[in-house]
Amino acid sequence: MFRSSEILVNTMIYSGLGGHFCDTKHRIMKAKNKADLLRTLEARVENHIATATDIFQNLPEQLLLQPAANGGWSIAQCLEHLNRYGDYYLPAIAQQLAAAGAKNPDTFRGSWLGSYFTRMMDPATGAKKVKAFKAYIPPPQLDAYAVVAAFLHQQEQLLRLLERGRDADLDGLKVPVSIARWIRLKLGDVFQFVIAHNERHMQQAVRNLG
Repeated sequence: MFRSSEILVNTMIYSGLGGHFCDTKHRIMKAKNKADLLRTLEARVENHIATATDIFQNLPEQLLLQPAANGGWSIAQCLEHLNRYGDYYLPAIAQQLAAAGAKNPDTFRGSWLGSYFTRMMDPATGAKKVKAFKAYIPPPQLDAYAVVAAFLHQQEQLLRLLERGRDADLDGLKVPVSIARWIRLKLGDVFQFVIAHNERHMQQAVRNLG
């Protein structure tokens, strides 16, 4: 069996995003106010819901399935990619929240590894293109409206999980990473990573509109 460190290095090589790794590893993780963090994340999710509801839901299927001008993914493919990650992470998060104990600190410190993954995915800090793993590459032909509906359903679920996170230890609960399940990230890091990843591909989808 490979060690976690070996898998992490392979992941960084595969994605071509090792640049922030050393800086992130040696950064002292500062405690954040948990309530403020969750409110910020909730606002981001609500914005994703509004974009999907106000824009994507009302587009013709042809536009939802149309590839990007540069040959990249269509809007439907961007959302299907996120849905596939949601299919893993939402139940995994819910499972940890269901097992939460009585400990409920007001702060969240996070980890250097969680911070690395979040910075890698957030479009504000991760400028390089990330190559998707094979299982998460969506096909070009999709039921576009079903994809949008599934995305909206998942984002509503995510909002409910963030609400439940207010009564949980975001540092103590840990979720296995989808691409290497023997690596476990703190729940607060997973919330941040998943939503940063959503933001990355929502921006990609919106760019398809020109």
